[in-house]
Amino acid sequence: MTGEIKQIDVEEGISEQFNRDGSFYQSQLGAKPKRKHFFSPLDSSYADAVNKDAETVDFTQEEERAVRRKIDRVVLPLVVCSYICTSFPNRTNIGNVHVITAFNENYGIETNSKWTIALSIFYVGYCLLEMPANVLQRHIGANRFFFLSLTFWGLSSLSIVYAKGYAALLVLRVLMGIGEAGYYAGMIYYLSFWYKRSELALRISLCMTGTLPGAIGGLLAFGLVRLQTSVLTGWQFLFLIEAIPTIIMGFMILLFLPSFPFSSSFLEPREKAIAQARLNRDHKPQSHGGMTGLQGLKAVLADINAWLFMLIYASFNVGVATISYFLPTLIKDLGFSSIDAQGMTVAPYAVGWFMVFGQAWHSDRTRDRGWHVMLSTAVSTIGYIILATAVQKSVGASYFALFLVVGGNYSLFPLVMSWAANNFAPTSKRGVGTAFIVSISNCVSIASPQIYFDSDDQFRKGHAISAGCLFASFLAAFVLRTRLSMKNKQNKKILEARSEEEKAEAASAEIYDNDPRYVYMT
Repeated sequence: MTGEIKQIDVEEGISEQFNRDGSFYQSQLGAKPKRKHFFSPLDSSYADAVNKDAETVDFTQEEERAVRRKIDRVVLPLVVCSYICTSFPNRTNIGNVHVITAFNENYGIETNSKWTIALSIFYVGYCLLEMPANVLQRHIGANRFFFLSLTFWGLSSLSIVYAKGYAALLVLRVLMGIGEAGYYAGMIYYLSFWYKRSELALRISLCMTGTLPGAIGGLLAFGLVRLQTSVLTGWQFLFLIEAIPTIIMGFMILLFLPSFPFSSSFLEPREKAIAQARLNRDHKPQSHGGMTGLQGLKAVLADINAWLFMLIYASFNVGVATISYFLPTLIKDLGFSSIDAQGMTVAPYAVGWFMVFGQAWHSDRTRDRGWHVMLSTAVSTIGYIILATAVQKSVGASYFALFLVVGGNYSLFPLVMSWAANNFAPTSKRGVGTAFIVSISNCVSIASPQIYFDSDDQFRKGHAISAGCLFASFLAAFVLRTRLSMKNKQNKKILEARSEEEKAEAASAEIYDNDPRYVYMT
């Protein structure tokens, strides 16, 4: 018996030594089998082979950086372009065209209450399908899922060009919400398969911040609404020109976006092993197996951290869900024309982008999320307080406050979502957890536009309510950071009390977040 054990040890040692290049197990596989149909799952044998190669691959820091740069060049541009395309028709366009009289007449929007209902109804389909959408993404792969999302989204947006009547607008807003379901949380989940926890916030800020599409959308609206033909008017051009790229981007995603590192064609076998190995040393993401969707949901519902993340997101999303829709209206109410108001949305979004990027970069560099979230909520809260108190007194102060609100609100998305993704494990729980946060929080967003009911008072009550919500987000972030910090200290004491044999045990599988070895990012 002892001889057999020694023989196995020798064989494993030879295998490890032989597979330093990280391509042995992948080389044993044949050609990739064709999927039976569009919704067929990916072949898990390729994921297993890459993970086995990742266990023994030997690489330098320079090689790791080279692989990461290669991922940045292929994955990030596709994600950035898809987000820019999808953000236009959802929030930016609908806010810009509301200040155009012809749009309101076409869809029968005579009162502010009708407008806020049209905004709110968007979130109905979004909330119902967010978590099922993330489960579908894991099953069929990211490229196919996002193709469906973007195509459905683009077609719904395109329909706004030709539809008429208030009922039609409500139906199309619901359909757009269905198209968006799973996109944002799904992208966070997707990026976690490519980047370490300390790299995630910066990538999310580059890929998925509303400031960049907001600035571009303002510029396009400023130019396009002036166009008039016998067939289409200005606001119709805006939806037409921005819906078509969304549909085209859907096909680009289908053809060129790899679902996981193991299924990528732009990485060589050794590079796949390195890409997987560097993540396995950080948080061991698993593309297959683990918890089922229902098990992941139960784990999330039982986790108080998930509820605190949801409270943080839901509270600041009140601001995001309103400022993105109402920014042109708020600027117009300061005394500017409809066209000038659209052009003046560019500056707050452009300046806000620097805060989004700076906060995310510094957060990754310091490996801190909580203090950065609190800073952004404080900045946004101050902006809303200025709006609530000075909007009737000073145009300059009110316009400056919009810079604080945009920068503070939009910088929170990459911070909070990367913080959540950093602290959910296993991977299946991460996917359900991020979807849970976005889904439940957007249920709050159904009511968010309704707080801007006092148009006759320049929305001062709405600004005050938003300030209160952002302050609640600040408090929830403080509580969560304190809790996670205390949990890390408790886990450290538990590990110190373990024997040397227990400490020496290597985790062969993904560590769950309730394991003492798991280190929360605070």
